[in-house]
Amino acid sequence: MGSTTKRDVECVIYDCDGVLFDSFEANRRLYTSIAASTGKESLTDDELHYCHIHTVYESIAHICGNDEDVERRALEFFKDNIDFRDFIVYLIMEPNLTDTLESLRAKGISRAISTNRTTSMRHVMERYGLWPFFDVVVTAAHQVKPGQDPAGSREILQAKAKPDPEGVAKILEKLNVRREATVYIGDSEIDMGTAKAAGVTFIAYKNRGIEADAFIDDHLSLLGFLSNE
Repeated sequence: MGSTTKRDVECVIYDCDGVLFDSFEANRRLYTSIAASTGKESLTDDELHYCHIHTVYESIAHICGNDEDVERRALEFFKDNIDFRDFIVYLIMEPNLTDTLESLRAKGISRAISTNRTTSMRHVMERYGLWPFFDVVVTAAHQVKPGQDPAGSREILQAKAKPDPEGVAKILEKLNVRREATVYIGDSEIDMGTAKAAGVTFIAYKNRGIEADAFIDDHLSLLGFLSNE
């Protein structure tokens, strides 16, 4: 784990892309399609990395070189032609994720998601059957309106895009959990900055190149971090 100190944990917050799912291929197809609408044939590795951790609107601006005319055309294509459901089929769920979530639930530990995804998150939750595993889901604030899953029991909240800590703050308030008893699992510099700004413990997933309180390469390893294990 990179840390042997066990902790009293009341809540685990997860990033989505790169933590719940390997989403590289899904994002590559999505943003390559958007870029192609502007005449751009391919994306660099740096552009793909940027798109992997930022909101869709930030990503479109970035791959358009912040050219307002090109960005306008890309946004029009995005709004008129992109259906996220065509791309989330390429997501690959990380190993041992649901087993870990079940163990956390059995221990009475709350589970939440804080992601820079926007409207696509609802499709992700539905397609991969994640609603029963999470108590709160927070997306970036471009979503048209908040709502609930078909069963009406899971609410999607909105917050400023990470690394702003507003999403974490909303989770803590909603679940009435202690900041010092909350951990955030992420895979990027943005996730690290979010956790630091929010004042919660940060665990890096499959990325030992960023500063973290602990590191895990498999979701089940998280259980060894818990004093209530």
